[in-house]
Amino acid sequence: MGPTALTVAAGQFAPGADKVENLRLITMYVQEAADRGARLIVFPEYASYFSGRLGEDYVNNAEPLDGPFVQALAGLAERYNLTIVAGMLEQVDNERRFSNTIVAVSPQGQIVAEYRKVHLFDAFGHRESQWVVPGPLVDPQIFDIDGLRVGIQTCYDLRFPEVTRRLIDFGAELVVIPAQWVGGPLKEHHWSTLVQARAIENTAYVLAAGQSIPHGIGRSLIVDPMGVVLSAAGAEDAFISARVQPERIAQVREVNPALAARRLEITVPQPGDCSPIAQ
Repeated sequence: MGPTALTVAAGQFAPGADKVENLRLITMYVQEAADRGARLIVFPEYASYFSGRLGEDYVNNAEPLDGPFVQALAGLAERYNLTIVAGMLEQVDNERRFSNTIVAVSPQGQIVAEYRKVHLFDAFGHRESQWVVPGPLVDPQIFDIDGLRVGIQTCYDLRFPEVTRRLIDFGAELVVIPAQWVGGPLKEHHWSTLVQARAIENTAYVLAAGQSIPHGIGRSLIVDPMGVVLSAAGAEDAFISARVQPERIAQVREVNPALAARRLEITVPQPGDCSPIAQ
């Protein structure tokens, strides 16, 4: 028997420098997700700590994966019997930088996937790489929720379609995207267009959870494999949810077999590869 339909959700909020308050808001949204029968809730990038422009305070507030933030997520996941995905500042072996990491924590309180942001936001006047270590080019960690296969990417990764395509190649049927999408001319248009494009071209569900104002544009949304927006938020704090139906993926892929018809594959350059493509 195949996977059944399930409810997924996003908790859109504006993380701050008060870690206790961030966890209070996360707890509030987890409770609401559980009340609505959701099996998954996704929170924004940098959900553990955010204070505006990156700086030394981020390094000082980074934690190991077994630190207080992930332990709190594990306790909530167990208590409310759902999977939680959230962004955090992870400690690395570097006194001046940290890892922009996304963790997925199961209802058993276990980390079932870790994703470290591959494409750092060195664009539109920002230099994330000054403070963040880029994630390694490794195989995606796809995790399972009631038979549905889920993959993770982060914010600026959205502008690189090969990231999503690799997740799909590894079996993802739902792609979740924690983000802190910075505002600016046409940025809201880019966000919604790219999220829908990733769903359409991969005939998969996409759940994008953004930070609300003042540091993000909000606009979290859940999109089906045809690009239909099932649920969406504005700029303020919000909770959104929708039903994900595996049979919908099969139906769309039957009428639009683009994945099966493609003639090119995505490859990832290995360390030391000096081919012209990798340079």
